[in-house]
Amino acid sequence: MNDIKEILGKEEFAGVLLDNKLVLVDFYATWCGPCKMQSPILHDFKAEIKEKVEIIKVDVDQNPDIAKDFGILSIPTLLLFKEGELVEKSVGLSTKAQLSEMIIKHI
Repeated sequence: MNDIKEILGKEEFAGVLLDNKLVLVDFYATWCGPCKMQSPILHDFKAEIKEKVEIIKVDVDQNPDIAKDFGILSIPTLLLFKEGELVEKSVGLSTKAQLSEMIIKHI
């Protein structure tokens, strides 16, 4: 089962942020090489952290309005939200160790 949800619009995005304490958002595109490398890292990380954080994906080509709202200029970009507020940002490919470091201080 895939525990990482694909977001399909602004309303769904806003709902996920409101419904979860900690949300990691992966802004990506299907044609982006580093984004393809990021995906298995996120899946492995999600398997380790279980329910501590919700991980969602936003395709910047399908959701340019969401990407624009958060000033996404490069991908992959990861944004971490705590109780709906942006608390961390990482641009470029992130390792599992970097993800842990980003999230652990907000759990």
